[in-house]
Amino acid sequence: MASITIKNIPDRLLARLREQAAMEQRSMNKEIIRLLDIGLSAKRAHPMEYRRGLAETQAAAWSRLCGRWVSDTPVEDEVAAIYSARSGGRKVEM
Repeated sequence: MASITIKNIPDRLLARLREQAAMEQRSMNKEIIRLLDIGLSAKRAHPMEYRRGLAETQAAAWSRLCGRWVSDTPVEDEVAAIYSARSGGRKVEM
């Protein structure tokens, strides 16, 4: 198989890649190949199929995290705190 070298990867991107590879229990190399395959395949696939694949990936990540949250704060208060900490997002002119 062929190999490539990727230079000048921004530190934040590399950190995100390392984190995701660890979460998915893959080597960096395998995770990069998977992400490239997903990204390139998405251009050929129907957009709804691509979105469904992303949703399934996200649901799998949530399932792995399920039950790991530890807090003495009631759920309603945790949810309220999360919502209050969210930003309004970027301004968009309509």
